[in-house]
Amino acid sequence: MRTFRADNLTSTYGEKTLFKDISLMINEHDRIGLIGTNGSGKTSLLNVLAGLTSADHGEITKPNDYTIGYLKQTPELDDNKQIIEAVLSGEQPMFQTIRQYEQALATYSQHPEDPQAADRFTKLQGIMDTQDLWEADSQVKTILTKLMIDDWSQKIGQLSGGQKKRVGLAQILIQQPDLLMLDEPTNHLDLSSIVWLQDYLSSYKGAVLVVTHDRYFLDNVTNHIWELSFGRLFHYDGNYQAFVQQKAERVELEGEAEKKRQSLYKHELEWMRHGAKARSTKQKGRINRFNELKDSIGKVHVDQDVNISLGAARLGKDVLEIKDGSLAYDDHQILRNFNWLIQGGDRIGITGQNGAGKTSLLNVLAGRQKLDQGILKVGETVKIGYYTQQTEGIDQDKRVINYLSEVAESVVNQAGERISVANLLEQFLFPRFMHGTLIRKLSGGEQRRLYLLKILMQSPNVLLLDEPTNDLDISTLTVLENYLDQFPGTVITVSHDRYFLNRVADQLLIFKGNAAIERYTGKFTDYLDQEAAKAHSESSKPKESKSASSKEQDQAPAEKKKLTYAEQLEWEKIDGELEALDEKRQAIESEMNTSGDNYEKLAKLQKQLNEVNTQYDEKTARWEYLSNYVD
Repeated sequence: MRTFRADNLTSTYGEKTLFKDISLMINEHDRIGLIGTNGSGKTSLLNVLAGLTSADHGEITKPNDYTIGYLKQTPELDDNKQIIEAVLSGEQPMFQTIRQYEQALATYSQHPEDPQAADRFTKLQGIMDTQDLWEADSQVKTILTKLMIDDWSQKIGQLSGGQKKRVGLAQILIQQPDLLMLDEPTNHLDLSSIVWLQDYLSSYKGAVLVVTHDRYFLDNVTNHIWELSFGRLFHYDGNYQAFVQQKAERVELEGEAEKKRQSLYKHELEWMRHGAKARSTKQKGRINRFNELKDSIGKVHVDQDVNISLGAARLGKDVLEIKDGSLAYDDHQILRNFNWLIQGGDRIGITGQNGAGKTSLLNVLAGRQKLDQGILKVGETVKIGYYTQQTEGIDQDKRVINYLSEVAESVVNQAGERISVANLLEQFLFPRFMHGTLIRKLSGGEQRRLYLLKILMQSPNVLLLDEPTNDLDISTLTVLENYLDQFPGTVITVSHDRYFLNRVADQLLIFKGNAAIERYTGKFTDYLDQEAAKAHSESSKPKESKSASSKEQDQAPAEKKKLTYAEQLEWEKIDGELEALDEKRQAIESEMNTSGDNYEKLAKLQKQLNEVNTQYDEKTARWEYLSNYVD
């Protein structure tokens, strides 16, 4: 068992303690979700665990050959390298050989008449054969394809931020380290890539530590949740749903314990006021315990139960309408004769392929992009609030409260009550001590939360939200979802987050690419289920229908109700066989871990491991079949 552990880690940032005396252990097959509000120190903790920064004190223990792959929120890639070079930039001999082969293949494909290119390609093809690297090469290409990375010769410097994130993710996955640490890996992925990544991580042979806002992703991947809150690290077993229940129980118990401490404190305070004198050892001890109790009162921190209800400007009957709209960039068609009527109170989710034009459509609605053809009609009372993917310029030397005071000193909520900026900041998870903080000292997520609050303070009646889940933590998303439940205006959201879309949208536009846009009324997960059912129906259709005569000849088999005698014997042995295969698999993996750079031996072991995995999968499928008929 390869284990990573940390003991009594403490880290500060300026005057703020990010975490204090926290300890943790990561075992081989752990799937851990790390959550916490923006600014709580999640990324700082990852940096410490990865060895990129040092904690103020504490100790990390791991095997000497333990490897860590760390995907940062913004990957560090060489802009001058091609995608395939960046992805295969690891120092392992396997990567060097595959990288050389791919380069030789590209050169030979471009210059097949060049004898030197042909000779180099033939030699590297032979090396790939000898070292049995074709499966590894295939896995590399599968990962790139599933992450929608197509042109492998493209330079990193030509990519968008989202494309770079996907290349960085591919680079880390391909290295297959003992511990994968992923900071917001689902940002900039479309749904098909997110689902593929879920499945990949669920079967990953090492350990996984992931920071993500995607609650469905956490439910499908994790078996542990760690919550970083007020400098402490809380451990929970199970996925996100299990965490929600366990946290509620923990908060309730801590609240009850705090009430008992306060009651005891009042009782002891009364005793102290009546002139307690330290005349005896017993009295001295009681006074000391009183002082300790006094210091502990009010030290229990719990997340706020937040409910904001800001007012919105009155919205008339006419909101937004596109008539016969067309839009294209170069040869990339986004809209073609597109008609769309948006009404007051609509809750619309926009999702689909990356690069298909979802943000462009929001820009059209916001008046930042003109249609090539067609008309955009905007109602007279429409007041748009546009939360863009990139935060619009914020003076980093401004203080938090001053940034919002530029909009107003106070705002009116839906009940007509006036709320001060200070109270509003607290409702949006900025405690009082942060109000005078310089914006440059906030984390990226905290700055995004502040930016969102400024937009909401302007009382829009039409909200355009472009990928709001990319940078906001789960606590803030919950606040936003609750706010949108009460928001009287129109909401249009671009997102791939299944949970968020289910909460905030009941109409969908699904961008398929090349101006193909599907419309759906209902929840996003219902749409996904419908598409999955369609795909299953198509795949299960027989390629050729049988003739009437052949159908008559076929006789339906009798319905199977129990195991045959031979199957019963097989059932009795199958658990032991599965256990033996699992032990064999672990033994091979252990031998691979100690084989160092002996690549010839590693290749043979990998082949053995593949065979064992195939046998295990076949035996598992057989177990599942037999279990249906066990008495």
